[in-house]
Amino acid sequence: MGRVTTRTTTRAAKLDQVCADAVGVARGAITEVDPEDIGEHLEAIAEGDRLVTHFFESHLAGYRGWRWAVTVTRVPRSRHVTVCETVLLPGPDALLAPGWLPWNERLQPGDLGVGDLMPTAPDDDRLAQGYVLSDDPAVEEVSWELGLGRSRVMSQEGRMETAQRWYDGESGPEAAIATAAPRNARCGSCGFYLPLAGVMRGMFGVCGNLYAPDDARAVSADHGCGAHSEALLGNAAEVPVEELNTVYDDSEVEAVAVSRPHGSVESGEPAEEYGHS
Repeated sequence: MGRVTTRTTTRAAKLDQVCADAVGVARGAITEVDPEDIGEHLEAIAEGDRLVTHFFESHLAGYRGWRWAVTVTRVPRSRHVTVCETVLLPGPDALLAPGWLPWNERLQPGDLGVGDLMPTAPDDDRLAQGYVLSDDPAVEEVSWELGLGRSRVMSQEGRMETAQRWYDGESGPEAAIATAAPRNARCGSCGFYLPLAGVMRGMFGVCGNLYAPDDARAVSADHGCGAHSEALLGNAAEVPVEELNTVYDDSEVEAVAVSRPHGSVESGEPAEEYGHS
């Protein structure tokens, strides 16, 4: 026996005229606000059989573009309309708050302040298990001595994400201070460059120059600045500055009276009496 396929269609709800005409009943159901906060009747939409929602303009402060929605209904073969619910809904042009996001998705770099705590999720992809805990105290002591005491370390995905973020940011070769520095003033050849440990060693280090703008920050090996330890080496020979002969303008002579200090005596003047003041 062959398979029989049946097609089902959803019939659109027909607007009940009795419920659609009950605009006054719907308006009177909005009792939470003053009548001045209820604007013009906008439309009536069929929600089902003998079930209609009326929309009214809202004049509430701070709710621009919102609409009052009042749903009414009636029983079969009755012209008495009753109210089902009243609610304030956003319209097509309503101002809405941004969609809610969990706190850990709203955080941005630099948001963590003094005293703030940001717990890391147990399944964070940036972290991996460091080593398996042992119930032997001697093994645990050796593990800590070897530097294996951290329960989680950065995973490969976490290291790659960090390296890409650093390289594309102000620590990479495209930073403004790096592009303005001499071509040979790269961090990898600087005496103040402290390479990182592990797999990041070949690409990143920490600047240890007190006068550099990136002091105490991780920088890429091809980053650079004008505080490079060898910035003055390999420069072109100094170009001497042309010196001109000193020129004196003695075309005009100005006589200047020079006052003698108290008690000074010229060689040609007679000696003063002893005890002069």
